[in-house]
Amino acid sequence: MTGMILTWVSAPAALIVAGIGTVSVFKAVYIDKRELKCACVGGDSNVPLGFVSLTENLMMVGMAVVMLWLMI
Repeated sequence: MTGMILTWVSAPAALIVAGIGTVSVFKAVYIDKRELKCACVGGDSNVPLGFVSLTENLMMVGMAVVMLWLMI
């Protein structure tokens, strides 16, 4: 993606994957009211993982949209 090689493949793939991730994190955290535990430090941290994951996925969606826009 960084090298803008095969953008016509990587941008739609990133948009689909990040879109699915965004919907699933939003549903799990804000609709089902589940707390996501961070497994990277043994699950013993107070990282707001739902907000962090949602932000990450939304940024990926944004980057994919920009890449698709630049292809036009």
